[in-house]
Amino acid sequence: MTAFRISPAVADAFPGTLIALVTATGLDGREPWPETAAAAENLERQLADGAWQPADETDPRIEAWHTAYRSFGTNPRRIRPSVDALGRRMAKKGTLPRVTPAVDAYNTVSVRHGLPAGAFDLDHVTGDVAIRYADGSEEFTPLGEPGTVENPKPGEIIYADTTGVLTRHWNHRDAHRTRVTEDSARVAFLLETLRSSHDGHLLKTAAEELRALLTPHAAHTHVVYLTAEQPEATV
Repeated sequence: MTAFRISPAVADAFPGTLIALVTATGLDGREPWPETAAAAENLERQLADGAWQPADETDPRIEAWHTAYRSFGTNPRRIRPSVDALGRRMAKKGTLPRVTPAVDAYNTVSVRHGLPAGAFDLDHVTGDVAIRYADGSEEFTPLGEPGTVENPKPGEIIYADTTGVLTRHWNHRDAHRTRVTEDSARVAFLLETLRSSHDGHLLKTAAEELRALLTPHAAHTHVVYLTAEQPEATV
């Protein structure tokens, strides 16, 4: 069992935080996921037809993350929240990246709803996970760069387990160690908002959409929520 915990300092600074933890066990990432492929293709078709556009930094959902990044010393136009970067890429290229079925599922749900998303392979997480301010001594190896070691800036918000940093700048980039591959069988997916009073229903809808994409390819799925008032959950 792994506990996810919002630190008191982060909860105090961002009282509107709402995080959905969608866990899947017995996940099969090597079989076809036709529902996820169809969802991504449908979104790309809507973009091409002009029926839908990704949220950009003028959208309140993204603007809230830009404000948060600035509060802990990160320039969000240089180091963008994941959903902002993904939406900009999709608007430019007209397509979503294809990585693995599980990653494609959360990317599709993320950009469709304008909510940051990520995932951790729980078999590579050590101990519990805290969403907290960094002290600057922690180590982070970026996704796709196994030979690189970075230290977050003191005061930067990170996800961290007992070994190191799992995401920098709250949700800018995931770590290489806990990346989701086709062989990941036990995964925690996250969807986040800082505006629970405005986007709480949207986030819960997105979490159920993601769960529906995972369910045909998992032995078990479950959804729990973290808030400033209920800052801990075990998965």
